[in-house]
Amino acid sequence: MNKVAVVGAGNWGKNLVRNFHSLGALGAIVDPNPALRETLGADYTGIPIYGDCAPLWDSDVSAVAIATPVPTHYSVAREALLAGKDVFVEKPLTLSVREAEELVALAEQRGKVLMVGHLLLYQPAVQWIRSYIESGKLGEVYSLHQKRLNLGRARAVENALWSLGVHDVAVLLYLVGSSPTLVRASGQRVLQRDVEDDVHLHLEFPRGVQAHLQTSWLWPEKQRQLVVVGSQGMLVYHELDQTVTRYNKGIHGNLESWDDGQELVFGGAGEPLRLEVEHFLARLADRALPLSDGKSGVEVVRVLEQAIQLLTHQADSAWAEPSDRLHYTLGGAG
Repeated sequence: MNKVAVVGAGNWGKNLVRNFHSLGALGAIVDPNPALRETLGADYTGIPIYGDCAPLWDSDVSAVAIATPVPTHYSVAREALLAGKDVFVEKPLTLSVREAEELVALAEQRGKVLMVGHLLLYQPAVQWIRSYIESGKLGEVYSLHQKRLNLGRARAVENALWSLGVHDVAVLLYLVGSSPTLVRASGQRVLQRDVEDDVHLHLEFPRGVQAHLQTSWLWPEKQRQLVVVGSQGMLVYHELDQTVTRYNKGIHGNLESWDDGQELVFGGAGEPLRLEVEHFLARLADRALPLSDGKSGVEVVRVLEQAIQLLTHQADSAWAEPSDRLHYTLGGAG
């Protein structure tokens, strides 16, 4: 079996360490925190543990899983690819499209697997929804609506979209099956002058499909929900209890509504991180393209980058005279 080194064993990286170890695939751990390395050494006896990545590049581990702070994703992943390692990178792939595209090109040149940790794509319910949409049982898909809201931990640098919505953007692109042709974004800065606490993202896709995402850490209750509206019914996915309900209702072309009730069509929690890690190991073995490959990671970063540009313009225009204010949209993520 291929051995994987986990770089970054903190709040989230420790979960990767645990899963790779339980599958017999943990080859090494890297973390700069001496106290954490001491704890890890006691928990994972026999596993090499380093304070930096240098020893990895000449080691026999074939792949690296990166769970370091996002600003370091690009540099660590680039070093790993140049050292001939396959790479798994936690979301988002990088902080810019330019850097993400460079990593994809480098992985292709070196013949290496590059996979992004878009965890929700490996949630069984999301897989089921994708298959259900493709079956045509919802008819023509009109729109998708996502909410990720809570009274949560406010960030001092990244806004609510970057902090909370990266997985949701990946899910929207995956379910629609294409990149958006138009991106719109608006947000509100309440707690800090330069960081949006509440963000509304609007995406338009080919064939008229639209998607909407609201993210906020300034909300009275936890909501994690996806609604898919089609011509022959609607789906509601409640992430917290892992159920999908079909609503047999809608509005006919003559504007008369119809309602034939509702039914639970999917239920059952999975272990998406375990499934994601198993998927990565399988791709190391068969060299096939991962579900969340580097190119899909680029498209997610592209949407986020465009949204940030829009929000920045919006904030700048708030200081302009009313006659100078503009409505900002960005087209084509292609």
